[in-house]
Amino acid sequence: MRSTRRTFTVRFLNSALLAMAAVPTGCKSTDWQTSDSLGRVCIVATTGMIADLVRHIGGDRVVVEQLINRGIDPHLYRPCTDDVRSIVRADIVFFNGVKLEGRMGDVLSTKITSNLRVPVCERIQSIEVSELEDPHCWMDVQLWMDVAKIIEATLVEFAPEDASIFNANAKRLLAELAALDETGKRWIASIPESQRVLISSHDAFQYFGRQYGIQVEGLQGISTSSEAGLKRVEELVDMLVRLRVPSVFIESSVPEKGVRSLIEGASRKGWDVKMGGTLFTDSMGEEGTGQGTYIGMMNHNFRTITQALGGVVD
Repeated sequence: MRSTRRTFTVRFLNSALLAMAAVPTGCKSTDWQTSDSLGRVCIVATTGMIADLVRHIGGDRVVVEQLINRGIDPHLYRPCTDDVRSIVRADIVFFNGVKLEGRMGDVLSTKITSNLRVPVCERIQSIEVSELEDPHCWMDVQLWMDVAKIIEATLVEFAPEDASIFNANAKRLLAELAALDETGKRWIASIPESQRVLISSHDAFQYFGRQYGIQVEGLQGISTSSEAGLKRVEELVDMLVRLRVPSVFIESSVPEKGVRSLIEGASRKGWDVKMGGTLFTDSMGEEGTGQGTYIGMMNHNFRTITQALGGVVD
C-alpha cells in the first residue's frame, strides 16, 4: 500500500509540474506581488530559518516566499498545488535538504524548469554529504554562518549587478551570527557540568550538542514522524533520575505529551523534574516577536536552556 501511495503522489506531482511548466518563470514575467516592476530576484525558501537569512542578505533586491509557515513541522508538511506553482515560478529555490522536507522532496527534486535549486545544508563543505543524516544544521550557529555564505554566493552569481549590496548585507549578518555563537558558548559553559544534559521532544540538537558542549537526548528520533516507544521513555526517565537532571524541554512545533510523560515517570521514581520551557527547533517564533528571526530564536534557546539547567545568563 505504501509503495502504491508513493507512486500516485509522484505521478500527481509530475503532472502538476508539467502543467506549471507552461507558466513563464521569473518575477519579471509573473504577477508575484510587485516584483515585476521592481526587478527583484524571486525566491522561494522552504523554512523560516532559511527565509530569514535570504531576507537579511538579499535586502530590498529580493522578494521571498516562505512555504512552510511558523509553528508547522517541516518533517510532516504536505505540499499543495500552490507550493508547486511557487517552486516552478521562482528564480531560486533555497531548501534545507537532508530529507527535512520529506514530503516535499519529490517536488524539489523534479526539475523541469531552469531555476536554481539549492539544498543549503547539503552544500556545507565541512559536512560530507555521505555522512549527512541529521537535517538540523541550523542548530549550530557556525554551520548556519556557512549557509549564509552559500546564500550570498548564490545571489551574487544570479544577480552580479547587486553584488555589493549582497556582500555588505552578508558581512553585517555574519558579524551578528558570530557574536551569537560566542554568547551561546559562554552561557552553556556556565551550566554545572553534571547538569549539562538537554532532553527534548525529538532528536534535533545533535549539531547543537557538538558545538556547545552539552549532552543531548531526544524522545523521538531525528524525524518527528517516528514515535517514541516505551523503552525509550524508560531509558530517559532512568537518565533523568540517575543524573539528577533538573529540567526537560518541549518544542514549539511538536506536541508536548511525550515530554510530560518523562516528568511523570521521574516523579514516580522520586525525582522532581521541571518543564524547562519551550524551545524553537524546526520553526521560528511568531512574526514580530523576538523569536521571529533566526538570531532571536537561537538566543531564546540558549537563554532558556542555560537558565533551566542552572547556568548563568549575563
